[in-house]
Amino acid sequence: MPNPLEDALYYPRQDSLPGPGSSIEVAPGVRWLRMPLPFALDHINLWLLRDQHEGIEGWTVVDCGVANDTTRAAWEQVFANELGGLPVLRVIVTHMHPDHIGLAHWLCERWTTADRECRLWISATDWNAARVASHSTTGFGGDNAARFFARHGLTDADALAKVRARSGYYASMVPQVPGRYRRLMDGMVLDIGGRAWHCIAGYGHAPEHIALHCPGLNVLISGDMVLPRISTNVSVIDLEPEADPLPLYLRSITALRSLPAETLVLPSHGKPFTGLHTRIDQLSAHHEARFADVLAACAVRPHSAADLLPVLFRRPLDLHQTTFAMGEAIAHLHALASAGRLRALPLADGVQRFGLVA
Repeated sequence: MPNPLEDALYYPRQDSLPGPGSSIEVAPGVRWLRMPLPFALDHINLWLLRDQHEGIEGWTVVDCGVANDTTRAAWEQVFANELGGLPVLRVIVTHMHPDHIGLAHWLCERWTTADRECRLWISATDWNAARVASHSTTGFGGDNAARFFARHGLTDADALAKVRARSGYYASMVPQVPGRYRRLMDGMVLDIGGRAWHCIAGYGHAPEHIALHCPGLNVLISGDMVLPRISTNVSVIDLEPEADPLPLYLRSITALRSLPAETLVLPSHGKPFTGLHTRIDQLSAHHEARFADVLAACAVRPHSAADLLPVLFRRPLDLHQTTFAMGEAIAHLHALASAGRLRALPLADGVQRFGLVA
């Protein structure tokens, strides 16, 4: 479906996409990989950075894909055809979501030798969150998630049963997380292949998302913080039921306006683009419009998050999309409540609804 907002962005590679197991150079020493995902959002972009680390020539990988045989096979093709016979030296993960960290353990183990360990580099917050989640569940599956969604108005018995059944959902895509890691923090500067890459922490989408900016190349590996075609998922989940992530996200992307407007943005989904400031403006306007929609609905009558799904998402949703949509709806309600524009009403029939502040 055409997206008129895309007309305001420029895609240097136009419709060119890397094929399975292959790569496209998008900047000197920066190669673009594209791996399949088993969701409606059917791909993730991964990045190879030409590197020299601890005196060894090779590559740094940025993000990994989910842990499944299809992705492993695609990586094996990359190893055979795209690395020029050089090793993977380290694995950088922008954040803890399964499509980004799923194969980190496999990649690190695959490229560790008796003389050198291939290390995971990630923020401490996201490493710890991934470790916990890979041994239990988080956010979008299991009994706690089902109770949380029911409290916010999701009453469909079949949907709730399916949520309960996904108790190992995260662990199915992230079966293991490396037991050792190198911590990334906001403001750190990494030397990757003789170029300086600056770590930029972002919040709201993940606990402590790390984007990477290389001023020398005028390139930003944005992870999921800025995407060209879709808006980033910003959700409240059962592990932190009173969270207010949307203001954190909006402040994080606003801070990226300090980068040059012509920066080449390498997103985790969609195609590389320029027009960073324009896209930040679009995303900010998108959420302002959604806030207005929520306020208009709540002016008619109090709404739960489930009541808001047809207001915020005007398309059919599968179960995977419904869980994300519920999290986003709750995030919009919490943001408006923290701003003093909505208030949480006393529970009625066990459901949390929000109404306008008088």
